[in-house]
Amino acid sequence: MEYPELADRTGGFRFGTPHALTVGDDGARVAFLRSAGPRDPEPGLWSLDVATAALTLVAAGPVHAYAGSAKLDVLTWAYEGGLFSSTAGRIGTAEAALDPRPDPTGRHIGYLTPDGCLRVVTGSDDQLLAGETGGGATWGAAEPVAAQFGRDRGWWWSPDGTLILAVRSTPAPSLHLLDLYGGWVDVHWDRETYPYLVDVRWGGAGNALITVLRRTQQHGLVLSVDPRTGETQVHAELADARWVEPVPGTPRLLPDGRVMVGGELAHDGFDARCLFADGSLITPPGLYVRRVAGVLPRPAGGPEIIVEGTEGEPAEQHVFAVRTAQAGGVSARRLTEEPGWHTAAVGGDVLITDLTVVRGSAVMTLPSLAEPLPYAPAPVLERVTDRRLPSGVLYPTGHVTGTRLPVLLELGAGPGHQEVVSDPARWQERQWWADAGFVVVSVDSRGTPGVAPSFEKVIYRRLADVALTDQIDALHSLTGKHPDLDLNRVAVRGTGLGGWLAAVAVQRRRDVFRCGVARDPIIDWAGLPAAYAERYLGSLADNADVYEHHRVEPAAAGLLISPAGGLSEELAFVTRECA
Repeated sequence: MEYPELADRTGGFRFGTPHALTVGDDGARVAFLRSAGPRDPEPGLWSLDVATAALTLVAAGPVHAYAGSAKLDVLTWAYEGGLFSSTAGRIGTAEAALDPRPDPTGRHIGYLTPDGCLRVVTGSDDQLLAGETGGGATWGAAEPVAAQFGRDRGWWWSPDGTLILAVRSTPAPSLHLLDLYGGWVDVHWDRETYPYLVDVRWGGAGNALITVLRRTQQHGLVLSVDPRTGETQVHAELADARWVEPVPGTPRLLPDGRVMVGGELAHDGFDARCLFADGSLITPPGLYVRRVAGVLPRPAGGPEIIVEGTEGEPAEQHVFAVRTAQAGGVSARRLTEEPGWHTAAVGGDVLITDLTVVRGSAVMTLPSLAEPLPYAPAPVLERVTDRRLPSGVLYPTGHVTGTRLPVLLELGAGPGHQEVVSDPARWQERQWWADAGFVVVSVDSRGTPGVAPSFEKVIYRRLADVALTDQIDALHSLTGKHPDLDLNRVAVRGTGLGGWLAAVAVQRRRDVFRCGVARDPIIDWAGLPAAYAERYLGSLADNADVYEHHRVEPAAAGLLISPAGGLSEELAFVTRECA
């Protein structure tokens, strides 16, 4: 079977892999999704008993999303409008069910309806908690702008299961506290000044924490919500001259009562993405924090924060344990040793790194049924130019030194998304292109995360010029160590934002790029959601010339606009143009 068909049938080699891992708050159970094999696209819901290592198939599927109580003793999911739970099977509801979630205690199950209402099931009682007819208002759904900040939900249970915090969209979002007996209060903050609701987190014994941003995204607040009155208290301010980039997994209430937030350290020679607790730095400046996975108790020395981050080498992501104790200075202990791209999940005293579950001295591995990767790519990773741009060069299998080959500059999803990573799965498609007769090159230009905040944000209002200059400079720099790169035959390829940059490259620097493939590219930034476009280019009203400079033509000589899935057509086009 040819690679494109194999990749399609196996979901990019993801079918059969455990994913969407959740650990119960007491560490007794782990829930996850996994399909029955490498060619099965429909995942089932599984539960692991950590004490016995027994695996139980909760639902054969398809279950594409689920939610659980605090201890994961109740799991819920929806299928074709039906509401299902691990304890009661199918539950009768007054309306078709979307996004069902049990409360942390497992007594109640909340769900959304297609017409924008929020309902709660308790036993055989199904009550309408919030909803309106007419006017276009919806309750509990993530408003469209939420996706630009990585938020995919619009309602949250209180830790004791007596209240729900819900978004009301009209489409401007407001936030409300609802009790199960019909009472409700508004959550108060200056929504005109801070219209973007970026994140909501409610867990443990404290109040809900919300993050809000100004329209410019250059200033934000972390607020604590009083569940009785809806009044808010400022816990932290977030500010940046370009845009604020909150750290996923924050804000978070620590066991000692401090509020932890993610931010940036940009003074006294530091250029770091860090964590702070009540204003005090708790991560070393050399650690680039990507995500907070949770808090893990320790027998001695106090609990530790488990984070995913990078320390020195942006192509690798590791799992670190960060001390919460205030004495002794800041430190981070690396928990993953092998080079690669590692992830973590935490609950109770259980830590999962990748698919390895650890509780004390007990170690077990969640079995994967995924298709083995067909290639063993060995990209040459190095930093190039005076900007130390991360780059990767991948040769055809069995390449003979001295044979000059055309170059495919693979942009992937473009600036804002790392392509130069130490993960074999991310290089499979690039190896297929290489074996078709190309040297495949990827460069993480400025604007890409993983290096430093200044590296990431220097693109503000000049993304096209900075990113294109970096790609071209990196190509020329690489020829010193890789003389087999034929820079007279360079093709460029990208998807989405990367597709836009591929189009920019072909239309503006035809002296460098012979042809390009743009998959589902951005064409006109003015037509994008404002929250996305303004993060990089500023407001359209104040920067119309910047938006015009970043617009590309949908058709140009040497440019193929390709939908996703057109690998064979893309290969034929690039091969012909680079002949």
